[in-house]
Amino acid sequence: MRSIRVAHSGGPEVLTITETSEPDCGDGDILVDVAAAGVNFIDIYQREGLYPMTLPYTPGLEGAGIVRSVGPGVTDFSPGDRVAWTGHLGSYAEVVALPAEKAVRVPEGMALETAAGMMLQGLTAHYLVTSVFEIKPGDHALVHAAAGGVGLLLCQMISARGGQVIGTVSTDAKADAALAAGARHIIRYDREEVDSRVKEITDGRGVSVVYDGVGRDTFEASLRSLAPRGVMALFGQSSGPVESFDPQILNQLGSLVLTRPSLAHFTQTPEELRWRAGDVLGALVEGSLEFTLHGTYPLEDAQRAHQDLAARVTSGKLLLAP
Repeated sequence: MRSIRVAHSGGPEVLTITETSEPDCGDGDILVDVAAAGVNFIDIYQREGLYPMTLPYTPGLEGAGIVRSVGPGVTDFSPGDRVAWTGHLGSYAEVVALPAEKAVRVPEGMALETAAGMMLQGLTAHYLVTSVFEIKPGDHALVHAAAGGVGLLLCQMISARGGQVIGTVSTDAKADAALAAGARHIIRYDREEVDSRVKEITDGRGVSVVYDGVGRDTFEASLRSLAPRGVMALFGQSSGPVESFDPQILNQLGSLVLTRPSLAHFTQTPEELRWRAGDVLGALVEGSLEFTLHGTYPLEDAQRAHQDLAARVTSGKLLLAP
């Protein structure tokens, strides 16, 4: 089978298309023909060595496809079932073997590509608005990169819960996308000081929560945008890791709370995974949540997909099609 392999850390050029043996389907596993794999910033962090990996490896933490076979002990799935997953490395491939407990069923009528693109980002947005800081009517939330994959989903989920989104973007087209997804206010971070505009919009108080997947470039402004006792949810670092800082600043700015959450810790059991996936995929089926696809790249174009994502020229989800 064909898969993308990373032999050593580095730039997009280390992503190489390779012929490899198909994985074994062990106890508790399912073997899946991959229809689509999602491309995410965590794939870039792993490729660059920011998150240390055992080399060589096949990237990709989410995807969807059709079950080819099941291993001993698997009772929840059968060959022919349509499934999606997240949190299992190796999805940049034509075939993947994964623990059945990490898979969820794809609803009837939903394209496998949609399911693949919603697992990591959709479940991330879900745990952020339900478990890290539960959005309630009237809450103001600052969402960085509001036209990105997670950002567009956060705009929709926050507004659906009665919250008001202040979204940061860098272009007029991205502003339009964020507004269409439910953002109430837009800040052009390339033209305006984010924290000053937030205070203007909120009559000087600040926001209840900041959802920040950008990291180094936005961190200080994010803290200054919070109301007293506000929550800073730093769930990514697309601009690079945050430098060391004195935690006393959290006290000085109003007894703030800083958390660095990860999806893995909010899908620790099959029950929690299926609850979150059921909510997200169910909302898509009902039409109360929309999926935005930026583009689908052939597997051999994984390098270009990483380049486009890292350049932040995209709006919505990037997929690889084996």
